[in-house]
Amino acid sequence: MNPNLPDNKLKRFFGELLRRPIKALSKTAYVKLQYRYITHHKLNLKHPTRYTEKLQHLRLYEYPQDDLVSLCASRDGVRHYLEENGFSQYLIQIYGVFDDFSDIDFAQLPDKFALKCTHASGFNLFCHDKAKLDLQAAKAKFDQWLATNYGKMTVEPHYSKIKPRIIVEQLLEEPGQIAPIEYKIHVFNGKARNLYVVRGRGQDIRYDELYIDFSPFDGSQFNGWKKSDTPPVKPENWDEVVWFAEKASAPFPFVRFDVYDIDGKIYFSEMTFTPAKGTLILDDDQVDFQMGEWLNIEDFQPHLVPAGVRDQYLK
Repeated sequence: MNPNLPDNKLKRFFGELLRRPIKALSKTAYVKLQYRYITHHKLNLKHPTRYTEKLQHLRLYEYPQDDLVSLCASRDGVRHYLEENGFSQYLIQIYGVFDDFSDIDFAQLPDKFALKCTHASGFNLFCHDKAKLDLQAAKAKFDQWLATNYGKMTVEPHYSKIKPRIIVEQLLEEPGQIAPIEYKIHVFNGKARNLYVVRGRGQDIRYDELYIDFSPFDGSQFNGWKKSDTPPVKPENWDEVVWFAEKASAPFPFVRFDVYDIDGKIYFSEMTFTPAKGTLILDDDQVDFQMGEWLNIEDFQPHLVPAGVRDQYLK
């Protein structure tokens, strides 16, 4: 529950009770109710003006048609996209992509690595010591994840087109941090406008909302997340980070483009097209309209990808 809004236990009870049948009957009805339930705003899909409303429009009507969105939302397909567009120098090293957990030869992996499902957000396992990894428990977890239609579960249909696989990556580490600092850049119609910086993951996680020049953008703080006590420092190569984000995100009306910047080296993390499913509660409600002005969804044209690429990464 968001601490900025009162908790109505009766409303929450009926919301949980009705969620699945409504989702089964109508995606649009479900999204409208979900948006109203979480944000306390009525969703205008015919004439969206809020940033969060436009995300819902993209979520329901535009991104599900766009093969390039699904390709770039997948953890293996996006690597193909970035390589084809000359950005391979920013990719994290991988040790393989596998259809099934049983296909992974753990004897050939280093002591530290990351396992991630290609078709979902948050279906990840970070191994810091291979000798301590419970393979049986990990297999059960990934078997369940691979069998999950993530796009259907979250009503983000662009995920449903992705072939579920496991990608094994180098585990990134940053001195003095339990997990590397993440820079999550919001790109509107090819223009990077703002970001949030995630620090303290795994210990005391904090989120700092900023304009793209690193000046504070506190009104865009969302969902009750806490900012840090000290402002983050802009990386020395920030201009290159922004250039990379804008160039790679140019085909899309909106994408959150996530990167790490460790010891001056930029690593691509992922593209997220409907962050938090667009159900964001901003600290300053007027910022929702401000960000909505940055996002033009009127000229949307879906992208097709070559048949061979589609067959390799998408269903």
